[in-house]
Amino acid sequence: MKKTSAVIAYGLAFITGALLIFIGARFLLSPDVAEQAFGIQTVTGNDFSFHYIKGIRDLSAGVAILAMLLTHTQRGLAIMLLTASIVPVTDFLIVLHAPGHLSAHLYPHLTAVVLGLVLGCYYLFTPAKSSSYVAL
Repeated sequence: MKKTSAVIAYGLAFITGALLIFIGARFLLSPDVAEQAFGIQTVTGNDFSFHYIKGIRDLSAGVAILAMLLTHTQRGLAIMLLTASIVPVTDFLIVLHAPGHLSAHLYPHLTAVVLGLVLGCYYLFTPAKSSSYVAL
């Protein structure tokens, strides 16, 4: 059972990092599409500065998660996932209070909150000497 939970945690953390890299890259390369998928609509006047800020934030977080996961930095990964959970909480609230928001746009943010908290707790409370990291 311990190995199964380690494989699941590793896979979910890997997917989380990879998705953050994808989302960040999308905000940098296609800010209009990324904004719509995020769940808000803003008038930018072709100034995508805030989109680029969000893009680099997500891209760097995804790279950091994968780097810590692949280098077996369990405690650092746990702390990052737990503390960074404030980002999707805030994103959720922003979308929730956006005029005319769609409920479907809330679910990815809520999922990110749950994943960050659950995975962060898992990696924080699982002893590092156990087989908590399993190469897939």
